[in-house]
Amino acid sequence: MKRSEGNSTNREARGWLLDVYPSDNGEVTLWIISENGERLKFLDKFRPRIYVSGSRDDLEDLTDYLYTSESVTGWRFVTKQADIMDSEKSMVLEIQISDCKRTAYFARNLLRLEGHQKLRLHNLDVPGDQLYLYENDLFPLAFLEVEGEDRSLRFNLMDTVASTDYHMPPLRVMWIDAEAERSGRFPSINDPIGRILVSFDGRGRVIEDGDEGHKLSDLVKAVKQEDPDIILTHGGDSFLFPYLARRAMINGLVCDLVLGREETPLEASKRRGVTFFSYGRVHYKAPMRRLYGRVHLDVDNSFIYTACGLEGLIEVSRTCRMPLQRASRASIGTIMSSLQLYQVIKDGVLIPWKKRSAESFKSAWELLVADRGGFVFEPKVGLHDWVAEIDFSSMYPTLMATHNISAETVLCKCCPDSRNRVPELDYNICEKRIGIVPRVLNLILEKRRQYKMMRDEAESPELRQIYDRRQNALKWILVTCFGYLGYKNARFGRVDAHIAVCAIARNVLLKAMRVAEDHGFEVVHGIVDSLWVRKEGASQRELADLCKEISRETNAPISVSGRYKWIVFLPSRTHPGVPVLNRYYGVLEEGGIKVRGIEARRRDTPQFIRNAQMDMIKTLSKASDASEFREKISESLEVLRRYANKLVNHDVPLDQLIITNQLSKRADRYSNKVLQAIAAQQLMKEGIEVSAGQTVRYIITDADDRRPDRKVKAAELTTEDTRYDIKKYLDLLLAAASNILSPFGYSDRKLRDEVLHLNEQQLLK
Repeated sequence: MKRSEGNSTNREARGWLLDVYPSDNGEVTLWIISENGERLKFLDKFRPRIYVSGSRDDLEDLTDYLYTSESVTGWRFVTKQADIMDSEKSMVLEIQISDCKRTAYFARNLLRLEGHQKLRLHNLDVPGDQLYLYENDLFPLAFLEVEGEDRSLRFNLMDTVASTDYHMPPLRVMWIDAEAERSGRFPSINDPIGRILVSFDGRGRVIEDGDEGHKLSDLVKAVKQEDPDIILTHGGDSFLFPYLARRAMINGLVCDLVLGREETPLEASKRRGVTFFSYGRVHYKAPMRRLYGRVHLDVDNSFIYTACGLEGLIEVSRTCRMPLQRASRASIGTIMSSLQLYQVIKDGVLIPWKKRSAESFKSAWELLVADRGGFVFEPKVGLHDWVAEIDFSSMYPTLMATHNISAETVLCKCCPDSRNRVPELDYNICEKRIGIVPRVLNLILEKRRQYKMMRDEAESPELRQIYDRRQNALKWILVTCFGYLGYKNARFGRVDAHIAVCAIARNVLLKAMRVAEDHGFEVVHGIVDSLWVRKEGASQRELADLCKEISRETNAPISVSGRYKWIVFLPSRTHPGVPVLNRYYGVLEEGGIKVRGIEARRRDTPQFIRNAQMDMIKTLSKASDASEFREKISESLEVLRRYANKLVNHDVPLDQLIITNQLSKRADRYSNKVLQAIAAQQLMKEGIEVSAGQTVRYIITDADDRRPDRKVKAAELTTEDTRYDIKKYLDLLLAAASNILSPFGYSDRKLRDEVLHLNEQQLLK
């Protein structure tokens, strides 16, 4: 298919907004997929506005500097709500910047001025493309009409973010990959191109004829000929695109390697990724290598795409008004924050550059009462039947929405005598305004509810998958919103609001437990937003009545998520008498197996160990109740013997024994020679760049060897001669088996001695 050459002469179109990005000279570029299939380019004038608040005298003094700044095209004094916590508007200075790309430069100069500490900056660090979408009330892949002269566009939006039955244009998707002619163990940016692989519309093509320059030229021709809207890659951000750009530079084709619709070549710059800490883990994110006029999605650098597919990515991009390329690489919290930023801008509230709202003062007793987290009812360790699991639907987001929990509404100064109080803490909640957080959550909660209903009613498997991916993508936003409410750097978060949600949730779960017990159910476990209740002979009608009564008492929706033939709650491995909150496995009445907190769910578990544990559970799953379960234990031990024999007989492929761990810091900064650090150093010796937050894969070769290099072998460095440590992997296998059978008296030692009858001499052989 031939590409429609987008140009600045187009004056009107009707179609879908594919891409938007700042261009030069105070302009923004938009690409529209028209109804007739053309891909059209529009230009629009856009000069962002930032705001400065402070005393009138300080603001007047600042205007003297604005006269001399080339980044400023105008300014004026306006009345705005300078902070979401403010109840009244105040006078601020509005400054119009000549170009999106000059905002950061202007801000840096502003912060160098004497006395800048007296001023507060607002709307400063919102990306230019997102700000353009906010101010024009647009969103990615919105269906619209655009008309007007260049640099002065008008939009007629024929779509809404609240829509759940929206139509998508026939997006053209292409996969690109490349293989290098390796001179070492690993492909290097200095290795010549062996071949380039292109896939489009189910048709694959291999580009391997001619020299390197010819291969690159053929790639550019293939992209122009097929004219994809989306280019998918594996590792496009971290390796593929920098590699292709480097090879183009070596072959004198820097200006010719154009894969976007703009005549902008791929950059050969070696930008480094970012290592960051979030929710107790260190993460690594490769830098974005974007295209212009097309969307580049690196599936290895996109959580949303991996978890929810293209349909889920489009859904969060539309709902939260963030361009596809940015949304694909952003964290869920950043995506959710985009929707909050849009809402405050539409409300005329300024966005603080740095958060300043602090936690209210609390005495030691108040801290003890307040800072308690969610409610937990410890599980009753062991085997249970006649158990049902009932869950509150999106409990925390629902409570935040229904109780009006937001940074500016909890402990507000305007409603000290509010009837809306937080249980236990007696915090007042505003009755005069709906908070920013509830307004944002109401949209997402309602859309997800509709998608789940549409999924359940859809007759087509394809539609069911689409709706499920969309609701799942929105679920991740709901999961994140509670954590961001207490996150110290969240612009619209506040610890007091976070504490209030926990207090309300504890009260709701306690009410639910009391209702269950009043209906004759035994509560065998409860955690945050779920209850496991048991009543022998309980019917579906009794469970439905129980959920209805709990919903009425708590004003929070709850439903039965599953009934178990049997379920086993597991104890701590180090303290066998102590239950663990979220470790269990069970079989649902419809036949599905549910496991939580055991090796089969851990990302660092080798596939061989995961398979062994799951096969043991599958054998147990044939039992229809607790008594049959005990009879099946002997069969599960036979499964264990079979897997152990494979290990001892060296009959396990190496790829089944790979352990995956994440680096919490650079490999050379570990004081102890942990296995993942040793493997990372092996890779670094081979010229591979390994950063904190990245995962490392390795095989344990001899855990007892004092020489670090002999303990493990990085998975990428293994050969046919690599031998694995039988004893160590057998320890892992026995630990996984005893983990699920420990309530029935099977420890690691008992499994080794009485079930497998293995001794040290056998293992050494």
